[in-house]
Formats: sequence, C-alpha cells, structure tokens
Amino acid sequence: IGGGGFFQTPQLDRLAAGGARFSRAYATAPVCSPARASLYTGLHPARLHLTDFIPGSRVINPPLLAPEWQRGLPVAVVTLGDVLKARGDATAHLGKWHLAPDYEYRPGRPMDPESQGFDEVLVTRKPAPDADPEADPHHVHELTMRAIDFVTRPRAQPFFCVLAHNAVHWPELAPAGLIACHAARPGADPAINRPVLAAMIDEMDRAAGRLLEALGAAGRDRDTIVVFTADHGAFGASECRKPLRGAKADLYEGGLRVPLLIRWPGRITPGAVRDHLVSGADLFPTLVAAAEATASAELDGLDLWPVIRDPHHQLPRETLCWHYPHYHHLGIAPAGAIRMGRLKLIEWFEAALGVAGATGPAAELFDLEADPGETHDLAPEMPERAAELRERLRAWRRSVGAQEMAPNPAYDPAAPVRLLPPPGDSTVANDS
Repeated sequence: IGGGGFFQTPQLDRLAAGGARFSRAYATAPVCSPARASLYTGLHPARLHLTDFIPGSRVINPPLLAPEWQRGLPVAVVTLGDVLKARGDATAHLGKWHLAPDYEYRPGRPMDPESQGFDEVLVTRKPAPDADPEADPHHVHELTMRAIDFVTRPRAQPFFCVLAHNAVHWPELAPAGLIACHAARPGADPAINRPVLAAMIDEMDRAAGRLLEALGAAGRDRDTIVVFTADHGAFGASECRKPLRGAKADLYEGGLRVPLLIRWPGRITPGAVRDHLVSGADLFPTLVAAAEATASAELDGLDLWPVIRDPHHQLPRETLCWHYPHYHHLGIAPAGAIRMGRLKLIEWFEAALGVAGATGPAAELFDLEADPGETHDLAPEMPERAAELRERLRAWRRSVGAQEMAPNPAYDPAAPVRLLPPPGDSTVANDS
C-alpha cells in the first residue's frame, strides 16, 4: 500500500489499519485470467488448466509449444458466486471478468458471470489508448456508484459483491487536472513516479474510500467483510519497484506479489499484520468459512481465519508453487517456480527442456529474506538444494495434473521469436 512513497493510498491505508494485512501475499499466476480464476474457485490455475490470460499472446516460431489450455472458466467449476447464491445471498459482479472465451460479454452466456452464480452484472473492459481521459475511461466512477447502490440497497438477505476495477491498468489515462496536481508534487518524474499513474491510483483509492463511507452511512460496515487484493504484480520495468525484481508476466517477486487486506470490524483486530505465505486461492475457503457456508470440492487454497485470529498459528502448507507454460508479449520466458520457507526456485523451461541455443540456467535459486530483489543466484553454490526444490516443483505439477510444454519440432533457431498480443489488445508488442 502507499506508505511514504510517491504513490499514496490513504483510503486503502485506512482499510489496512482497520483489519488484517498480509505482508507476503501472492497471486497464483503472473497474469490476470488464471489468477482471477483462483480467487473465485480456490483452485490453482495449473489444476484448472487455465494458465494464461484469455485468449493469450500470439507466438511466431516458439522454441516450446504451449499445451492446449482451458480458455474460459468452465460452468461446472464451483465459484464463490455459486456457493453464496445457493446460500441465499444477493450476488453481484461489477467490472472486469476476463474468464469467458473472449472479450465479447453476452448476458447469460456460459462462462460469463451470470452462469457462475452472479445475479447482478456489469462487465467492463480497459479503454482504448485514445479514450477521453475526462470521461471515466476505466469506469472507476461508474463501477463504484453501482457497487454503492448494490451494497446499501435495503434487503433482508446477506450480499456478496465483487468490484473488479479495470484501474490501475494500462493504458494510463486520468483527468488532466488530477495529473497536474501530482506533477507538481516533489519527486514526480516521467519514468518511475509518473504523475498519470499517481492520478490513476488516486482515483481508485478515493473510490475505495467512497465505498467504505457508504457502508458506514448505511450502517453496514460492522457486519460486512471487505477484502482488497490484486490479480498479479505491476506492469513495466522492474527498476521501478525496487527492491522487487520483475513485473507482470514473469515469476520474479515483482510479477507475483500482491496486496491482501481483510477487514471485519469486531471480528478482526485492527492493525493486524500477518507474514504467512498466502495466495489468491486462499480467498475462496476464507470467505466460505466466514459465511458459514460449505463447498464440497477439494481446494488448493486454505482458510485463513485461524491465522487471522492467532498470529502464531501455522498454516498446513510447506510451499507455494507456480506454473506458467506460456510465452507472453510482455514477459521473459515460460517458467515455473516454488517457494519453500525463505528459498525460492525458478525453473526456466527452455533450458530445462534442452532447447537449442537456450541462454541462461535451467534454474535459479534465491534466498528471499537475505535477497528480496532476487539478484544473487544461489543454484551454483547450493546445487543439492536447487535439485531438491526442482524435484518438489515437478512432483507438485504431477499432483495437480499440470500441463507441460513440449519442444517445437518446427522451431528455427536462426529465425527470431516474435511475441504479439492477441488481435484487439492495445498493449505493445515486442520481439525477443
């Protein structure tokens, strides 16, 4: 959260101060669709076979072939919406969905929100780069007002509302006056402390404050659980986020670390900080338990209420794992990762599978307590420990039925690998 840096989030800081903050929370994937699937289902993307953003990047001359992954969240998979609607809750999903086979939302279509347990739905997308920045291009105001209307509406039954903002996301668009305010602040610069990004964060943070104030004015703040999190790490060059390395679409810390705040007045001690290793998949069992509902499926996520109540409680897991068998037009290369205690290993699939001309090691090993920026690879110094973690990672992939990549028999090492966004996506392409 904002803290003392250039980017300020006073309303989210207030939310954190009123509840529990998890200081070592991770997305289950470095891109949006798979990580969002975990938030809604409690299942790891590798188990769901939904391992990339939908519909995925276009790759020309890839050294490895991606598996035939699941492009959309199957209706048969139980979501938070399904569980809480079955309990009798009013349910709403407002904003970004990105779990259907394409971007063209149609009410009631299989794999759109209505088929996943949500009765009231407003689906939005990120704007075009030339959208009017004065006209709420990321729908921050529109979505917030719809959420306020939903959560303050008189009703007898409980409610479940997902407010999935498109901000903060590229393209960077915000009102000129707000950008000017941040441009005048000390420390503003065009590369790192970008005024337009600060303005977007400001808009999103103020929207969160309006929602919290509306809950309080309606007398619903003390009986409402509020959760704030994200679906992957930050966009852009890693030097913007030191000490973390990496960004969206890779498995360094900058691509995976996310905020996780949970507030429930009277049930969660204000200002609680927990340093347990947790992931987005934990949100499903945590909210199901809080609602005193039941979900029959075997889950990858864990109920966090025991550690929220008692900081000394140990979660019954040794590791967190990630599986990204894809090329991404913003990323580095396909990889998997495992964190066990203070150690984290990243396995690079091209070198691990023996691709001709692959550069770099098959695996890197980092001590995240001594080296949170992942600058010093310990694998050459600790080969036995690296081998042990690689085997644990592979065993985990087998246990969840993860899909593996395979060498591309048509790969031409003399030709470039071209990574392109899907048609209609406004992100910038790059060649590697």
